[in-house]
Amino acid sequence: DSAEASPSVVFENIERCSPNCLQMLLENISGLTVDVDFTVELIPEINVAVATFIKSIDTKEFVDKCSQHKRVREFKMTARLLELTQTIKAENLPESISTDYLTVYFESARNGGGPVSDVQLFPEENSAIVTFCDHKGNT
Repeated sequence: DSAEASPSVVFENIERCSPNCLQMLLENISGLTVDVDFTVELIPEINVAVATFIKSIDTKEFVDKCSQHKRVREFKMTARLLELTQTIKAENLPESISTDYLTVYFESARNGGGPVSDVQLFPEENSAIVTFCDHKGNT
C-alpha cells in the first residue's frame, strides 16, 4: 500500500515555526535537501505547510518520525499524509483562459499532470475545478 501513499505531507499549526526553521527541521528529520529532494509550500491562511517529496521516500515512515520528533512536538505541529484526490481547484487564472488550454496544461507530464476527465471554468472567480481520471496526475 505504501506505493499508493501520497508524496506530500501536511504540517498543521506551523505558526510557531518560521518558514526557514521549518525547512531546516524537515531537512534534519528526513536527511534530504529542500528544493532538491522536496519542496515546501506554505499556506499561511490556514496555518499549514505542505512538503512534497521529489525523491521517493516512505512518507508514512517520515510522518511517524515527525510525530515523534522533539522539536515538532515543541512547536506543537502535527504531520499527516496529504489525502490523494482526483479533483483540484486552480485559482488566479487569466480571464481569457479556456477549458481546452487548462486540459492540455494539466495533462502535461512536465507539469506533474495526468489524464484529465473534466474541467469546470468559473470565470467570475477566475478559477476552475479540474478532475483527473485518477489521483496520480494532480501533484
